[in-house]
Amino acid sequence: MRHYADLHIHSRYSRACSRALDLRQLAWWARRKGITVLGTGDFTHPGWAAELREELVPAEPGLFLLRDETDREVLETLPPTCRGPLRFTLQTEVATNYTRDGRGRRLHHLCQVPGFEAAERLTRALAPYGALASDGRPALAMDARDLLEAVLAAGEGAFLVPAHIWTPWFGLLGSKSGFDSVAECYGDLAGHVFALETGLSSDPEMNWRIPGLDRFRLVSHSDAHSAPALGRNATVFDTELDYFALRRALATGEGYAGTVDLYPEEGKYHLDGHRACGVRLTPAETRELGGRCPVCGRRLTVGVLHRVEELAGHRAGRRPETAGEPLKIVPLPEIVGEILGVGPKSKAVGRSVDSLTAALGPELPLLLEVPVESLREAGEPEVAEAVGRLRAHRVRHEPGYDGVYGTVSLAGTESESESGTGTGRPVPASGARRDAR
Repeated sequence: MRHYADLHIHSRYSRACSRALDLRQLAWWARRKGITVLGTGDFTHPGWAAELREELVPAEPGLFLLRDETDREVLETLPPTCRGPLRFTLQTEVATNYTRDGRGRRLHHLCQVPGFEAAERLTRALAPYGALASDGRPALAMDARDLLEAVLAAGEGAFLVPAHIWTPWFGLLGSKSGFDSVAECYGDLAGHVFALETGLSSDPEMNWRIPGLDRFRLVSHSDAHSAPALGRNATVFDTELDYFALRRALATGEGYAGTVDLYPEEGKYHLDGHRACGVRLTPAETRELGGRCPVCGRRLTVGVLHRVEELAGHRAGRRPETAGEPLKIVPLPEIVGEILGVGPKSKAVGRSVDSLTAALGPELPLLLEVPVESLREAGEPEVAEAVGRLRAHRVRHEPGYDGVYGTVSLAGTESESESGTGTGRPVPASGARRDAR
């Protein structure tokens, strides 16, 4: 069974997240997006853990369903085209803040467990290292290697995935981490790490250039801080609905199909730059400037593309044996908003997307699988044209930098899909449009 999974999200108990993020909201939007397996986020938070215990019931091994009454309420508000199966898996993100070799390390990690007993064991093990009730994504004063040991001890099937590995501030391979490899970070337990999350500012093709990543499966998830952001990145599996089948797919490749990603130029750390001065730069321009902002002289934030180039040892286009299919999307509200000339959160866009999904099904299959001719037959010739351009990668980029999200347009006819177009000059700093890395 081929399906989409989003295994990195948050709840309303995480800082800087929507207060509306409850299980009903998550279930509604997951189905509207076409997600079959969804992480719960934040299971180490006592308030959220209690809600999960109350609302989720066991399904297939390691997976959970919303209890019948709650699920019926959700399904009644969705069109028949968007009432597909939905399962939950217990997942949380934690931050480790520690010092090693005289250098501060701040890293984010995804922890996956197959049941509530394992979640409780891990929560108890982490409690001495941070205030778990203060944030759904807790900050822990422990070494990343020790966190991995605690995850492995939580129960059979529990595993850890380094989160958004290229993010400058909190990623394992980011420019601020001090690590150049998984082995450096997790030490003698590094062999237990078999998957890496690419994050919004990189895509599989960029990661394929790094020799040290050849053995890992690459996963993409939304890191959603609000329910409408679900599925902006996702991982594609071809497995039965079973937690252990998903884990096996990542560990061995059996049933791992690939990823769905935004174009990495949309990520807010794709290029180098200095947000305060509105300066966006390519890696080459940064090197010419000695890493300093040409306006104020302060240190630039080194982005993901620059960091990938530093560690790259393979030619662009080379594909490792562990690779899956790298699918790209532009979210449907952004496509419709561009066509209508309004913002993606406008009421006009909402009505149009409601109509499209009611007629043709959830967003991810609509963008990636539904025949373009079906969109035309549904009376949406402009959407059909845009989706055709998307599938042909005929897009235009304005890359993100230093916390400013980039944009991708489907309006032209020529492809500008090569990563990054720096200016070396101040550029408009549009501010953060999305809610995570």
